[in-house]
Amino acid sequence: MLRGRFYRRTAIKRFPSIQALRVLESVERNGALWRAASELNVTRSAISHQLRLMERDLGFKLVERSGNRSEITARARAYAEDVRRALNIIARSTARVSQDRLSGRLAVSAPSGFAAAWLCLNIGDFLTANPEVVLDIISSHQLGNISNPDIDTFITFGHEPRAHVAAELLLAVEFTPLCSPAYLSRFKSFNDPKILNSATLLHMHDFTDWENWMQLSGLPKENAHRGVCYSDMNIVHAAVLAGEGIAICDTVLWASDLREGRLMRPFSQSLHSDTGYFLCTPEENLENPLVIEFHNWLKTRLEVSRIAPNEGA
Repeated sequence: MLRGRFYRRTAIKRFPSIQALRVLESVERNGALWRAASELNVTRSAISHQLRLMERDLGFKLVERSGNRSEITARARAYAEDVRRALNIIARSTARVSQDRLSGRLAVSAPSGFAAAWLCLNIGDFLTANPEVVLDIISSHQLGNISNPDIDTFITFGHEPRAHVAAELLLAVEFTPLCSPAYLSRFKSFNDPKILNSATLLHMHDFTDWENWMQLSGLPKENAHRGVCYSDMNIVHAAVLAGEGIAICDTVLWASDLREGRLMRPFSQSLHSDTGYFLCTPEENLENPLVIEFHNWLKTRLEVSRIAPNEGA
């Protein structure tokens, strides 16, 4: 004959919410319900309600009345200390995993010359600071084109005002003649701009830049109408570095060549154009954290890499 067996049934209770645990921890630490209510910016009745729910879930008393005061029980005090440690662990873990680590994909358009002469040489710094970001850099030969809907932000040379696109000047441009040391050594002196009459002038698209520089230097602009015209800034750059001639160049984009002595600046005169490089961003992308981070990095990095107007002279 089987004797009856008795089993202790363990009630399955709900785990207290984070809000309720914060209430208990605050009450224990502050020593009074009203102080906890003030700290958590809730009413005292809301604190009492949370504690009653916790007592039901936990199965023991959290607060006892002592005259006109409500005091936390010894068992609740011990539990609150464990809760405080747990909440601190959660807070530290949350801070660790949310340290503004950006992730995602960012599409940037830039003129091919800017991309080749500056952006690709510096972008590693951005990726080191934001290792979880994937960058798509699209180079464009249309310097002011901002029509591609797949681009998050554009770097343009000059810009045309367009609805729903925010534009800001990124970099004022200074143009001046640059050439390689080897090319410069072919001439006895470059102190007099007239020596350019026997130099090979390299142009980008047309004679405009050299015409403007000749006029600035007191020379007939017709003196610019010779040499080689290229359709791409990268080709001009390669030709100048190879000692094939002298070109009107951007001293910011080609700053590293100047600093490291691959290029020289024979004359002090420079063209300060009324245009420059712009950041153009569709309005719907202005609050994109990736765009904001890239813009901030770009402006800071350009300022750091900027050279003095007479450096290399």
